[in-house]
Amino acid sequence: MTAPNITLQNVRRSLGLSQDDMARAIRAAGGQIGEPNEVSKRTVQRWEAGAVVPIQRLARALERVTGLPMSQLGFGPREVLVGDDGLGGHDVQVKPITAPDVVPTAASPAPRANLSGIWLSRYEYFSSGRNLTFTGLHYVTLLQHGDRLTVRSLPGSSDSPLSMDLTLDGNVITGTWVEQTAADGYYRGARYHGAIQMLVEPTGRRMVGKWVGFGAEMDVNTGPWELVFQESSTSKSAMERYNRPPEVG
Repeated sequence: MTAPNITLQNVRRSLGLSQDDMARAIRAAGGQIGEPNEVSKRTVQRWEAGAVVPIQRLARALERVTGLPMSQLGFGPREVLVGDDGLGGHDVQVKPITAPDVVPTAASPAPRANLSGIWLSRYEYFSSGRNLTFTGLHYVTLLQHGDRLTVRSLPGSSDSPLSMDLTLDGNVITGTWVEQTAADGYYRGARYHGAIQMLVEPTGRRMVGKWVGFGAEMDVNTGPWELVFQESSTSKSAMERYNRPPEVG
């Protein structure tokens, strides 16, 4: 790469992160997926300057932080840097990726199937203030690295961004969720979060479970949640097709 990676810069800024913040988030993500790294502000600067591209383990941490595949972060969809960890001191060599999206390691065995793709997220919640049950809908990208799943809503699918960080154990999924409600909506920009557990159906095309979280009056609420598979591609064109509010029904 020789031109600045404007796409990565814009993604970072859209997340409200400085280069220091991004580096800290990538280090934290590396620890979460069992691949510690020493990414610094300088590393992020080099990526954004187009001087170097991340090696695979750093790419996995970067995808976890942003919720986007490398092809949507300004890097070639089938290229990865080998021999340079982005920290300097090694030759730069780029080669095509021919292995599957998830690269097995001793600490992270290959799962039976890769769940990466675009999914429809649907959950139900009871509004005590309105005495009604509502349905929350989002189109989301799901990226799987070993037993870790990162879920991020597509910005055009809802005005309340949603994120989930999950762990897969067999057909059981456990993790956390966060939703930032719309500033001009009923909940006036309130941030809600909680835990979730789901089961993956044998087809691998649907996950069903329940969420738990605190309500506006600090009471503990729960309700059903499901993810329904739409397609395995996370290309720019695929994401554009689903970057819209899901149809209610």
